[in-house]
Amino acid sequence: MTYTTQQLKYIILLLLQLQIPKALGWGALARKYINKHAVFTLPSPLFTFYKHHLPFITENAVAPDNRRFVDTQEAPRHYINLECYKDGNSQKMPHYWQEALELYTEDTLMQYGILPWHIYHVKHQLTAAFRQQDIARILRLSADIGHYIADAHVPLHTSENYDGQLTGQEGIHALWEIRLPALFIDKYDFFVGQATYISPPQAAAWMEVYTSHQAVNSVLRLEKQLSAGFPANQKYSFEQRGGNLQKEYSLAYAKAYHTMLQGQVEHQMRAAIKMVGDFWFTCWMDAGQPNLDALLAIPTPEVALQAQLSVQVLRRDHCCR
Repeated sequence: MTYTTQQLKYIILLLLQLQIPKALGWGALARKYINKHAVFTLPSPLFTFYKHHLPFITENAVAPDNRRFVDTQEAPRHYINLECYKDGNSQKMPHYWQEALELYTEDTLMQYGILPWHIYHVKHQLTAAFRQQDIARILRLSADIGHYIADAHVPLHTSENYDGQLTGQEGIHALWEIRLPALFIDKYDFFVGQATYISPPQAAAWMEVYTSHQAVNSVLRLEKQLSAGFPANQKYSFEQRGGNLQKEYSLAYAKAYHTMLQGQVEHQMRAAIKMVGDFWFTCWMDAGQPNLDALLAIPTPEVALQAQLSVQVLRRDHCCR
């Protein structure tokens, strides 16, 4: 039996997963919620198509993280270290990739992250997939852009100090992005209204990155403040995950930090849900609002294979950047 290159990549991912102990995909939980709830922002008939493929859109919200094992170009697409760019904190960064290449080398861009540029790149790909009515690409790119937009709403994905490693706060990334949603997501309100058309989309992606970056200071400052006054012997606990006993921020510590953040995690997840729906809707509109009803009955072996071999994102020790 012969395999295509894409099939081999997913087989490799599956084999890698079999070699590494499974961990609960708590980081994946928030991503899946974002993609899932974004579907319910869509107007009919777009909603009908996405609702039909809701399991794929939801489960493959973690696919870009999985691809890091087989694609060396994947990691920079998930973040941007704004402090490393001379115009990063002045909101004067070039919104278009070619403009960025005129100011920085491609190596520099890849080193410091390309998240907002990549969101716009995937937006163009998804628009083309809608125009061509390529169901496999529509579904894959829809799941992908949901992941990248979710990344843009995580403050620490916009900072060089992405895991508090520069301020002695290692582990804060997982605390904010994984631990807090896992504990409190059932209390969040994800009704965000109906998707709307975005123009221009690249400006929206950059604005969200800057908005998220403005929250970096509070994310770090509040945790530092909490840690200074919290009993050291109560900051962490050990929890059973599968067959492993893992060190984790204690429930008391997570609750205290969540309270200090005053709804920040919920707010960012809600904003991500709305923007994912907005981008899906915008891509469909820009493609000429193609009728997707006929696609519902088309067999898609490539999509079926991807869904079958898709693996859970592996949890990082300190961050899931």
